[in-house]
Amino acid sequence: MSWVGTWSTTPVQVEGVSLANQTVRMIAHVSIGGSRVRVRLSNAYGARKLHIGAAHIGLRGRAMEIVDGSDRRLTFGGRESISIPAGALVVSDPVDLEVPALSDLAVSLYLPAEVPASFQVTGHGNAHQTNYISTPGDFTGMSEMPVQELTAAFLFVTGIDVEAPAGTGGIVTVGDSLTDCNLSRLDANHRWPDQLARRLIARADGRQLGVMNQGLGGNRILHDGRGDCGVRRFDRDVLSQPGVTHVIILLGINDIRNRNQLPEEFVTADDMIGGLQQMIVRAHARGLTILGGTLLTFDHETFNPGFYTPEGEAKRQAVNAWVRQSGAFDAVIDFEAALRDPAEPTRMLPEYDCGDHLHPSDAGYLRMGDCIDLALFDNNA
Repeated sequence: MSWVGTWSTTPVQVEGVSLANQTVRMIAHVSIGGSRVRVRLSNAYGARKLHIGAAHIGLRGRAMEIVDGSDRRLTFGGRESISIPAGALVVSDPVDLEVPALSDLAVSLYLPAEVPASFQVTGHGNAHQTNYISTPGDFTGMSEMPVQELTAAFLFVTGIDVEAPAGTGGIVTVGDSLTDCNLSRLDANHRWPDQLARRLIARADGRQLGVMNQGLGGNRILHDGRGDCGVRRFDRDVLSQPGVTHVIILLGINDIRNRNQLPEEFVTADDMIGGLQQMIVRAHARGLTILGGTLLTFDHETFNPGFYTPEGEAKRQAVNAWVRQSGAFDAVIDFEAALRDPAEPTRMLPEYDCGDHLHPSDAGYLRMGDCIDLALFDNNA
């Protein structure tokens, strides 16, 4: 048996969050199941230590409710509370809990001290998941808790692992908003990594694999923005994930678009390819299989009007040609071909386009998850 990630999210600084003597209850839609589970909590961006007064995990029922009989207290080295140093990660002790595949878990954390907005809360905003913040008090062990406000951000909880049989693999999906799946429907779990997990669970045979989503809206290969760039965060967000055997990379469209339009952050196709090559080298050094995704179309995007240019399109075409033809990746997932309009190859089919010509619709994200050949994950990595 070994530990494999069944759910994850990329830690970044979450703006505008302040807490004091409150319980947060985070809802995670897992991939593979298991009978023992542990939780990873992050204070990666915190300005000082973060005190967790109590922590619990259980199966989620309706809304914020915990299924009767499933609540488990989490401990850390046998202690019921812990202080997480600034910049650090902690892992809970394992607990026995029957976790079905594709179920929802609720992780509840009590924060007894004041956590002001200046604290620099670690989490993941725009998570497309309703999470819960209580009125004052410790409600970690309660099936229902009084809710003061809702949030669509994950706070502090960045990973959940299950103990899995030998041979179980783990897939880490690395990308920007097209992997984070911005603009997908709230609480629907229509992200393409979710769809990939459903397909892996549904097949009659084949290797069991956890799916860990490390998508981050606005992310780039070479320059920081919202969070660290791909080459900077690769060790933390990919190589350190428990049980990882496979990586899927879909990064680059934001390098081309250069949202802040800073002259020093304009890149060439060769610059982007060089960054991708560095991630490939690091994955292979760890014995991982790394799969390259082709960049989606963005012809005349309206998300940020004017960011599409013929020069940018030429860079996209050059990077995609290298992904498809170089042999640098162990295999290619042709997301662009799966979504593009045959009549207008630089655009998505309307049914797969959310309407801004940059982000897919829910149907588009599901199509991305459906176009992946599951046999790619049955090797011995």
